[in-house]
Amino acid sequence: MALPEWLIIVILGIVEGATEFIPVSSTGHLLIFQEWLGNRQSDLFNIVIQGGAVLAVLPLFKDRLRMMADWRNPRSLDFNAKIFVGFVLTVIGGLTIDKLGVELPETTVPVAGALIVGGLLFIVVEKKLQGRTLADFITWPVVFIVAFAQILAAVFPGTSRSGATIIFAMLCGLNRVVATEFSFLIGIPTLLAAGAYKVLKAINGGATENWGFLLLGTVVSAIVSFIAVKWLLRYVQSHTFIGFGVYRIILGLVLVWMFFSH
Repeated sequence: MALPEWLIIVILGIVEGATEFIPVSSTGHLLIFQEWLGNRQSDLFNIVIQGGAVLAVLPLFKDRLRMMADWRNPRSLDFNAKIFVGFVLTVIGGLTIDKLGVELPETTVPVAGALIVGGLLFIVVEKKLQGRTLADFITWPVVFIVAFAQILAAVFPGTSRSGATIIFAMLCGLNRVVATEFSFLIGIPTLLAAGAYKVLKAINGGATENWGFLLLGTVVSAIVSFIAVKWLLRYVQSHTFIGFGVYRIILGLVLVWMFFSH
C-alpha cells in the first residue's frame, strides 16, 4: 500500500535534517529515499527544505555569531571577510553550474560512486593526519579550497557539502573541530542563498509546487537538523570521521548491489 503524501514529506524532512550537516550527503540520501519511496521531488523541494535545516542551527552558533557581529574586532573582520569571499566564490560557481544546466542524476549509481570515494577519502585523510597537531586558524588557502569543495558537492550528489568542505579543510592543516565549525558557518549563507534563488526562479517560472508540503518538509527538517548538529559538534571533539567513512562505503556498495541485482 502506498504511503500518504504527507508522510512521505515528513520522512524526507527527517532525512534532510539528519544528513544536511552530517558528512554523509543530504542530497544523496534524499535521492535514495525518493527512489525507494517512488516519489521523486523537484530540485526546488530538495533545496528549499535545506533552508529549514540551516536556520535551525543558528542558535547553536550564537557565541560565534555574536563575535562576528563585533565589527570593531580585527579578528571578527578577518573571519567575516573569509566567510564572505568563500560565499561569493561559491555563488559564482553555483550560478555557472545552473547556467550549464547541470541537474541531479536520475539513478543512484553516481551517488553510490561519490559516497564510496568520499568514504575512502575520510579514512585515508584521518589516518594520514593521525597524531599530527593541526591548526585552529583559518587561512586563505582554506577559504579557497572550501569554496571549491562546495561547488564540487553541488555537481556530484553523494559527495556531501559538509563532508567535502571538512575533509579539504583538514587536508589544508585545519583541525577537525574548527574545520567542522567553518564548514557549517560558510554553509549557512550558501544554502540560504541557493534556496532563495530556487524559490524566485520557480515563482517566476510559474511553478506548481505544493507549498504546504514544502513548508511541512522544511519544519520537520529544521527540528531534526538542530538535534543532529548539536550531537555532531560534541562528537567531533573526541572522535574522528572514520566511522562516517565506513558508513558511506557500506551504503555505496549496497546501492551498487541493489542497482545491478534488478
